Amino acid sequence: VTFRKGKTPRRPGPKKGSNVEKDPVGVYCRIRPLGTEDQECCVEMISNSTIQLHAPDGLKANRNGEFKEMQYSFKKVFGINTTQMELFEDIGRPLVEDLIHSKNGLLFTYGVTGSGKTYTMTGSPGEGGLLPRSLDLLFNSIGPFQAKRFVFKPDDKNGMEIQSQVDALLERQKRDSQQSVPRTPSSRLKADPEFADMISPEEACKCDNVDDDCCYSVFVSYIEIYNNYIYDLLEDAPFDPIRPKPPQSKLLREDQNHNMYVAGCMEVEVKSTEEAFEVFWKGQKKRRIANTQLNRESSRSHSVFTVKLAQAPLDADGDHILQDKNQVTVSQLCLVDLAGSERTSRTRAEGSRLREAGNINQSLMTLRTCIEVLRENQMYGTNKMVPYRDSKVTHLFKNYFDGEGKVRMIVCVNPKADDYEESSLVMRFAEMAQEVEVARPVDRPICALAAGRRHRNQAFRDELSRRLEERGNSNNAEDPGLLNQLIESLPPIPRCELVDPADDQTLPNLIEVLERRHHIRQMITEQFNQTANMLRSKLQQFDSQIGTRETFIQNQQSKISEKDKVILNQRSEIDRLEKKSKTLEYKIDILQKTTDMYEQDKRSLQLELETREQRLQKELSERRRMEQRMQGMVTDTKLKWEKECERRVNAKQLEMQNKLWVKDEKLKQLKAIVTESNSSCSAERPQRPSRERDRDRNMGQKRSASPSPVTPPVRPTHRRSHSCGGEKWVDHKPSTNLDLDTVMQPILPNAIKVSTPNEKALSKCHKYVLRHQELASDGEIETKLIKGDVFKTRGGGQAVQFTDIETLKQENPTAPRSQSLEDEWRGTESTLKSSVKFTLSVLVLVQCVFCWCCHLPTLPKEPKLVQ
Repeated sequence: VTFRKGKTPRRPGPKKGSNVEKDPVGVYCRIRPLGTEDQECCVEMISNSTIQLHAPDGLKANRNGEFKEMQYSFKKVFGINTTQMELFEDIGRPLVEDLIHSKNGLLFTYGVTGSGKTYTMTGSPGEGGLLPRSLDLLFNSIGPFQAKRFVFKPDDKNGMEIQSQVDALLERQKRDSQQSVPRTPSSRLKADPEFADMISPEEACKCDNVDDDCCYSVFVSYIEIYNNYIYDLLEDAPFDPIRPKPPQSKLLREDQNHNMYVAGCMEVEVKSTEEAFEVFWKGQKKRRIANTQLNRESSRSHSVFTVKLAQAPLDADGDHILQDKNQVTVSQLCLVDLAGSERTSRTRAEGSRLREAGNINQSLMTLRTCIEVLRENQMYGTNKMVPYRDSKVTHLFKNYFDGEGKVRMIVCVNPKADDYEESSLVMRFAEMAQEVEVARPVDRPICALAAGRRHRNQAFRDELSRRLEERGNSNNAEDPGLLNQLIESLPPIPRCELVDPADDQTLPNLIEVLERRHHIRQMITEQFNQTANMLRSKLQQFDSQIGTRETFIQNQQSKISEKDKVILNQRSEIDRLEKKSKTLEYKIDILQKTTDMYEQDKRSLQLELETREQRLQKELSERRRMEQRMQGMVTDTKLKWEKECERRVNAKQLEMQNKLWVKDEKLKQLKAIVTESNSSCSAERPQRPSRERDRDRNMGQKRSASPSPVTPPVRPTHRRSHSCGGEKWVDHKPSTNLDLDTVMQPILPNAIKVSTPNEKALSKCHKYVLRHQELASDGEIETKLIKGDVFKTRGGGQAVQFTDIETLKQENPTAPRSQSLEDEWRGTESTLKSSVKFTLSVLVLVQCVFCWCCHLPTLPKEPKLVQ
């Protein structure tokens, strides 16, 4: 048997029909007003669905230098005068209505930092955003039909369970008894001042087409995605002042329906708009915001506020919820406030701010890539994999793009000229996102029970209460427990099914039971009449007493009405002062935050200034020390080289004097030889000993002036380079050297030729030579062979100690020479040529001397090898 390792098969997702209707992603645009009137504007609203971008002054949009104007179309464009209510009616209200009808929805704001995304989603006191208005519409619509707490309970797997009335009551009692456990916020608590006046009573609205045969419960959760990690903002972590623990990140999971959810996220059941506001504000205080160059309160994370609505139908009597988990329908609306994209060159972010900006831009880039791949797959019929898993944002909402609900996007634009380039990128992305189509969600029926069950049950209860009230026992009608006890006290009705025509027991038993029930009802009726008569007599007595008191009450009511008017006036004044106080508190809070930010900036700038001053003083002192040290080194080096130059000049002068003396002696000897040859040309060949004695005598006369140097050889056959030897050489020839094609070239056997010296080549050799070319004063190129010994250092490296320099120079024989000694040599040469005709012996001698003289160099400034 052969086992082959393969990948774990992926569970097949829900198959969708090929004829599924699709809707494009709804993209809206909202333009933020300018901060000041003197700012340059680069966005213009052409119509209610088109905007135009103008390039700001100083920016060349194309090569011709003309300003290029771009137009972008959206489903609808909201101008600077659009109110929050108008925005909600067009975008938020349809999503809430779909939520009530068991359909999912996703709404997120997208744009550059500082473009008004958080204001659009949250709002401000008196100008509530999409989130508070959506919650207000939801609770106004389902308020009378909400189930009691803990009837619906999350199962921690993105689903809901139904508990009985008894289990729900025990859960409520357990929550009330355990004070240490964090309790669900109560609607009776006072809301935060910043959310107290979010929505005015005149702007309250509700949906009309709500199914009253269902019971509803609302659960909210609030998470943030920070640096591509998910954190629960509603989680109550235990506070440890000694060793505080950082918040734990959450993981994404997939439920049985292949929908993504955050595992371990806290879901809070809320019963009113105020309670939901309180939960939202609790999480909002934990959200990460920071001060940047572009925004004082910049969101540093993506926030996701999820509203989950659980609904289940009532039973056939309309009294209780069906205890069937399969009949529970859960829908959710995700309100996402994406962090703004930003350029670090503008924000000048450093440290953690730089890392946050990088993760924000990376997640937004992944969102754009997913939209592009979806668009390409739909337009060209390709089947490329959409990279949802590259970011937590796209991975969490991938089901919406696969057809699990409506997707709506609000593009917020700041029209100032500084954001022109970023705004153009946002516009292109938004226009591309409109071409992506999402499958339209289908209606999901709840059950097949008859409609109007709740209404019929309520009508029956009202009628029963009215009849009991007519009989004078309204108190008992209000007590359903007593009524149920009365019904249960009657004898039970036996089985009434006839299966045999000869059955003579069923009908008599039924008649007997009905007679007993009738007898008990008569007894109850008699008792009821007696009690009613007794109560009627008591009521007549009370009526006589009440008559006298009504006159007194009327007098008191007239006085109370006057007091009520005074109280009403005072209450209106108190309400006005409370609103004013809340507004001032909100402004004071904003000013306090701004002041704290400025003080923090001031302290950081002062600290940075002190640090830079200390660094500057340290650098100045270091520079002064370095200057003093360099001055001392320059002085010492100058004195050293002055002494060295003086020593070299003296040595060179002595050497040149010796060479001039030798050449003068040789010249005089040649003159004497030529003169002697001319005088004895007709005579016999002179004897060598006499000539040698004359020469010795002449040299002896001059020897007292200077010591006689060693005479060089008459004709050296070859001039070998000093670099030739048995050692191994590193021949360093730079790539910039020129080939002179001279006859005499230095020959280096066993040499490693390199253009750049390295430690590997030096470690294998004992000698080093550098071929250096430079331009001489006469315009010719001269090559210097700089030689040295290679030895190892203590650190294990290689070092070179230079020991000798050879100079190779090429001269032009046709060039004029300025030395007088050279002219004198030319005269001697002509004289020698004329004397060659007389004698063969003198000719041989003169030729030898001449050849030896031609190899003598002219008087150079330093020793050279002439090629």
